[in-house]
Amino acid sequence: MIEVQNLYKSFGDKSVLRGTNLTIDKGESLAIIGQSGCGKSVLLKHFIGLLQPDSGDVIIEGENIWNLSQAQLYKIRQKFGIVFQSAALFDSMMVAENISLGLREHSSMSGGEIDKRVKECLAMVNLSGIENLKPAELSGGMKKRVGLARAIAMKPDYVLYDEPTTGLDPISADAINDLIIRLNEQLDVTTVVVTHDMVSVYKVSDRIVMLHDGEIIFSGTPAETRETDNGIVRQFIEGRAEGPITTTSTLTS
Repeated sequence: MIEVQNLYKSFGDKSVLRGTNLTIDKGESLAIIGQSGCGKSVLLKHFIGLLQPDSGDVIIEGENIWNLSQAQLYKIRQKFGIVFQSAALFDSMMVAENISLGLREHSSMSGGEIDKRVKECLAMVNLSGIENLKPAELSGGMKKRVGLARAIAMKPDYVLYDEPTTGLDPISADAINDLIIRLNEQLDVTTVVVTHDMVSVYKVSDRIVMLHDGEIIFSGTPAETRETDNGIVRQFIEGRAEGPITTTSTLTS
């Protein structure tokens, strides 16, 4: 359903993606792990054409998105819902306005139908009745859930999560993990989670891949990840400073 083929991307003299290859199957729940600054979010942005590679291809449902017109690319993007790391809610808008923004811009639904859909999405993330609150009135966990409600409002085929549990306490983070699992099953979507939270990774994913030095160096189930003898992966999942990944490279990547 999503294929990344030999993807290269640099910013100035910094090479981020160096021949990245990845295939994500329909209905899969995939976690992408790796050091901070290794290019996980950069890779995610290529899925929907927010960044254009220096070379390589991104193929969505058989369509190479770099061969599409702008109108065709917009249509592909409507298949995706994105949950941003900081929730990315508009402070000046109420919760209902944030969730309904895509529906008002890109659907022919009536006002009543949109209001009904907003209520449905809030119920799915266990936040019924907060339509008229502003983001400033919400806790961090609530903002994440509103961001998730917005991501699913247009009934996407794919939901992309960029560090969904960052900044949350362990209980709130686990509630987000439970939501990811439930919505993946309930909505029959393909889920991609970018994170370095290994508790979340093991709980929500069917498969785990690791991005390191611009390439996917590992792919396996959670059980295979726990048991791997790959030294780079082991150091990362165990959170050790000593190993093939040096602290110098971590700080400068």
